[in-house]
Amino acid sequence: MALKSLSSIIQDHARRKGSAPAVTYPDGSLTWDELDRRSNRRARMLASLGVKQDDLVVVMLPNGSEFHEAVIGVWKAGATPCLLPPKLPGREAGEMLALARPAAVIGTLPAAYDGPQIAPGTALDAFSDAPVEDAAAKHWKAVASGGSSGRPKIILDNMPASIDPDAPLFAGLGLPPEGAMLNPGPLYHNMPFLFTSFALLAGTHVVGLTRFDAEECLRLIERHRIEFTVMVPTMMQRIWALPESVRNAYDVSSLKFVWHMSAPCPQWVKRAWIDWLGPDRIFEAYGGTEGGGGSAITGREWLLKPGSVGKPAPGVVRILREDGSEAAPGEVGEVHFPAAGSGKFRYIGADAKKDASGGYSIGDLGHLDEDGYLFLADRRSDLIIRGGVNVYPAEVEATLEEHPMVSTSAVIGLPDADLGERVHAIIHPREGAAADLTAIAAHVAERLAKYKWPASYEVSETPLRDDAGKVRRTALKEERRAWLAAGRAFQFEPA
Repeated sequence: MALKSLSSIIQDHARRKGSAPAVTYPDGSLTWDELDRRSNRRARMLASLGVKQDDLVVVMLPNGSEFHEAVIGVWKAGATPCLLPPKLPGREAGEMLALARPAAVIGTLPAAYDGPQIAPGTALDAFSDAPVEDAAAKHWKAVASGGSSGRPKIILDNMPASIDPDAPLFAGLGLPPEGAMLNPGPLYHNMPFLFTSFALLAGTHVVGLTRFDAEECLRLIERHRIEFTVMVPTMMQRIWALPESVRNAYDVSSLKFVWHMSAPCPQWVKRAWIDWLGPDRIFEAYGGTEGGGGSAITGREWLLKPGSVGKPAPGVVRILREDGSEAAPGEVGEVHFPAAGSGKFRYIGADAKKDASGGYSIGDLGHLDEDGYLFLADRRSDLIIRGGVNVYPAEVEATLEEHPMVSTSAVIGLPDADLGERVHAIIHPREGAAADLTAIAAHVAERLAKYKWPASYEVSETPLRDDAGKVRRTALKEERRAWLAAGRAFQFEPA
C-alpha cells in the first residue's frame, strides 16, 4: 500500500474515533477530534511564522496534552519536531539551539534565541482548524543526546514522516488499537516519545503522568484498564519499593505488556516483577536512539538466560575488540551495529563511530554467549580501569541497589595516583532510610570481587537519575574531581 503521512493517519483516527479520548494527562484530555483540530491550528500558526517544509522546530514542553498537540502540528506543517528537555540549563540549551538552528521554538527558553517562539498555552483561536494540506517531512523526529554521557548532539532520524499504515509496525509491541497505554516517562526522551507516537498512530489512547509517581502509575493502570506500558528500571524499582499493601491495593490485571529499556535492569528487580506479574507480561528491548539494530527478550526467555537483553538476529550485532577483530563468545568488547543501520540516522554535532565495515557503535560494551544471546556490561565512556582491570559501574550499582537502604546509586571513576582510577560510589537513600555506609560497604564486600569495591562513598540528598533513568556521569565526575583538587574528603572510605 502507498505511504501515508503521520498527520493524515491521525486525521483518519479522528474521523473514526471522534469524541473518544486520544490523550489524557493531569493537565486535561483531548479527544481524537480535538487533537486533530488543534494540531491543524498549530500547523497554520507555524506556517505564519515562516516554518517551511523539512525545517526543524524545537519542542520544549513538559509532559501533557499540549506536547502531543504541538508535535502533530509540526508534522502537519511538514516540519520535523526536535525534542529538548523543558528544564534544560541555559548553557546546554544554547548549545543545542546552535546545533539545531530551528525555524521556531515551542516552549519556554532559558537561552538567547532570535527566532520565532511560541510560549506554552498560546491561544490558537486566530487560526482555522480545518484540515491542512497533506505534508510529510524527510525526518520524522530529532532527539537530543549526550547530556548524560558527554558532548551534546542531536540524532536526526532518517525515517520520513510517513509510513505504510498496513505494515506490522505495532504487531510485535502489543499496542492496543482500541485500548490504552500508560506513559510514565518524560516525553522529550526518545523512548517515551517513540512509544507514545506509535501508540497514537495505532489508534491507542495515551494516558500519561506529568512527572513519575509510583503509586499514581498503579492508580492509572486500574482506572483506565491500561494494557501496555513502557518503563525504565528506576521506575520499576520505585514501584516495587512501595509497601506491599499499597502495591496490592490496585488491580493491575489489565496489563498485558510491560516493556522496559533505556538502562540496565538489576536482576533482582526483574525477578521481582516476573514473580509479581508473571513472565509472559514482562518484555525488555535493547537498542540505541539511533535505531538500526538491537534485540528483545521475553520474561520467560530471560529466566533461561538471566541478565541477557535478547538474541539479536544474525548480522544485527557484532562484538569487536579494540583492534577491530571479532571477540570470542563470552569475551567483552564493544557492541557494533551493521552498516545498513548507519543510514537510519544522522548526527548533528558529532560523527558516528564506525568500524572497518561501515558498522557503527554507540559506545556500549557487552558479549554474546555461545547461544548468541547478548549481555551488556556498560558504556565505554563509563568504564573504570583500575590497575589495568575493567570495572563496570552498572554491575556495582546493581549490587548497591539491592540494599534496602539504597534508592539509586551512581558509580564513577576518580583519579588514583597508584591505580590510575578508583571506584567511587554516590548513594541516594530510600525515603525514610538513613544510609549506613558501613553496612552498605559490607553488603558490597559479600557480593563482589575486591577490585570492584568502592574506595569511597558519599550520600546525595537528591535523586541521581532523571525521569528517563539517566545519570549525568560526566557532570558528577567533573564536580568530584574539582572537590579532590580542592582537598575535600568524602564521607566514608572503607579501610
